[in-house]
Amino acid sequence: MTTNDAELLEAMMLTRAFEEQNRALQAAGKAPGTCASVGQEAAAVGVIKALGKDDLILTNHRSAGHLLARGAEPGRVLAEIMGRSSGYCKGKSGSLHISAKELGVVLTSTIVGGELSMAPGVALALSMQKSRAIVACVFGDGAACEGSFHESLNLAAVWNLPILYVCENNQWQAYVHRRETMLTEKIAARAAAYGIKGITVDGNDVQAVHAAAREAAAEVRATKKPILLETYTYRTWGHYEPDDQSYVDSKELTEWRERDPIEYLKGRLLARREIETREIEAIETRVKQRIADALAFASESPFPSAAELATDVYA
Repeated sequence: MTTNDAELLEAMMLTRAFEEQNRALQAAGKAPGTCASVGQEAAAVGVIKALGKDDLILTNHRSAGHLLARGAEPGRVLAEIMGRSSGYCKGKSGSLHISAKELGVVLTSTIVGGELSMAPGVALALSMQKSRAIVACVFGDGAACEGSFHESLNLAAVWNLPILYVCENNQWQAYVHRRETMLTEKIAARAAAYGIKGITVDGNDVQAVHAAAREAAAEVRATKKPILLETYTYRTWGHYEPDDQSYVDSKELTEWRERDPIEYLKGRLLARREIETREIEAIETRVKQRIADALAFASESPFPSAAELATDVYA
């Protein structure tokens, strides 16, 4: 799979516009609060665009970027958040549990580290089927402090399971800064304890993330051994919308906002004359139209009927 820089830029801009639309709906009382991924667009897009069409994805509660980069229809994701029957899970999962079999998205887990617990089982199934596909398991630095992180990586290493572990180190574990729970700066260093490769990449540079993820995915596919890829980034919105971020160091937040991944790529491409301003404006127009169409689709979709209350639900 090849992805050019304009595609990467458009995917990031679509994710940002989707999150902003979602926030506006929540402020208007038309949708419940969600966990946004603003600031992390490069980490999500760079990795997901590096995967093959048959690869499987397990992700976490900040999943909008992963889903949209994988090709999810914005209208169906928005409908799911708004509890409408046209959503990917018929409006029953909300933003925290979306799965989409047709996209290879096995699980969105709101349980911190939940995707880590399931990844070895999914990868073992692929191995037993002698599939060339791999599993991409996306989690945050908070999950990397859970016991399931260590259990998952250890089992995957011992059993030679084809898993690309992707830690989006966004510096925040709900309302707690990473430095309050970790003595180390980077997560990737932990890979050595399990005898596997660990890589850290600038998570706000989508080109760097994409290149590293492509290389790592190819190696996992060839060797059938897990790799841990850490995307070092920052969550510039709060843990859960609405959130005034009063607990955040304003200087740190300002510094990371100045490293916005979308503006960073725009600036680089313009400086190298690899894209023109009119092309960026054309992307903005397409993105706005897609979000407007998504909002209309979701808003006009019906709620599930009461008769469906207990269908497709497992306990």
